[in-house]
Amino acid sequence: MSTPSGPHGPSSAGHAGVQADLIRDTLAAIGGPDHASLAEARERQERLTKPSGSLGMLEDLSVQLAGLAGACPPPLPAPAVIAVFAGDHGVHAQGVTPWPQEVTAQMVANFLAGGAVVNAFAAQVGADVRVVDVGVLADLPAAPGLIARKVRRGTWDMTAGPAMSRNEAERAIAAGIQTAADLVAEGGRCLVTGDMGIANTTPAAALIAAFTGAVHAEVTGRGTGIDDRAWARKVDAIGRALTLHRPDPADPVGVLGAVGGLEHAALAGFVLGSAARRVPVVLDGVIACSAALAAAALAPDAVHAMVAGHLSTEPGARVALDALGLRPVLSLDMRLGEGSGAALAVPVVQSAARLLRDVATFDSAGVSGAKE
Repeated sequence: MSTPSGPHGPSSAGHAGVQADLIRDTLAAIGGPDHASLAEARERQERLTKPSGSLGMLEDLSVQLAGLAGACPPPLPAPAVIAVFAGDHGVHAQGVTPWPQEVTAQMVANFLAGGAVVNAFAAQVGADVRVVDVGVLADLPAAPGLIARKVRRGTWDMTAGPAMSRNEAERAIAAGIQTAADLVAEGGRCLVTGDMGIANTTPAAALIAAFTGAVHAEVTGRGTGIDDRAWARKVDAIGRALTLHRPDPADPVGVLGAVGGLEHAALAGFVLGSAARRVPVVLDGVIACSAALAAAALAPDAVHAMVAGHLSTEPGARVALDALGLRPVLSLDMRLGEGSGAALAVPVVQSAARLLRDVATFDSAGVSGAKE
């Protein structure tokens, strides 16, 4: 196994002030929903040519989108862009997965070649796919669709010390914020989370336990389909890391640095960057959910920009979504990651916006409403 190196790229000292300013300004820009637009959306729902409540969660989602955008009807959340954040993990050394670490870089190449599941689903729903290298052990050659924002080559083993320094965690958060800013500037109007990193469900479970107070064994899943012995090693590794660091959920950056991954921190920043620009961000599975907990701890109002794309079968996903107060759009017994489940939810999110925009009211259609 390769050993994680120090920061890769410009010196962290030279950019510490820039990244701190970016994070501070992003947090300051995040606000709650526009209450006038929420009220207008709810009122319009009652006048559309359908029985009240007949479209269930779609009606709630349309109202959320209106409140986020500050407009009723809200703008169509299209085009969608899926950002797959990639990184490697030192805790791999604890035998938490049978998959070799080089699979991370190999799968990045697969994403860029268009051969992964997320590529197929993105093509189906009309979304673009970008891959963001924030912490892959290998040096990746430049390629179309690859965004190079490597903070370091993999994290350290969180059972022996912090997974990364505080500065590195902040750099990863800033990388996620900048990615969201760039994709919105390029025209993206619905951002979708994706991830790739062998062993990354281990730090995800640690983050969920740290932020929710859940028993770590109860939020630790099978990841890539590990057997009982590997699952026991995974639970043990997470327990030792939590005991070693005793992460404080009141210090989200500290939690990410202690037991997180570079892609988890970057995803937290990606969520924050989306929320600051009032663009919906569709969460994928347990990796994104764990990152969303960190984002919400940094800026509680960021939750108003989040849409839970699906319910992963990883047990920590349900715990995280319940803590965030989010209902999943889909439940398909998926646990692949990559952004695959969230991609499938994109048309549903877009349909919720079309509901308020395109459906006629009883008055405009000349249809009689329900009698009092």
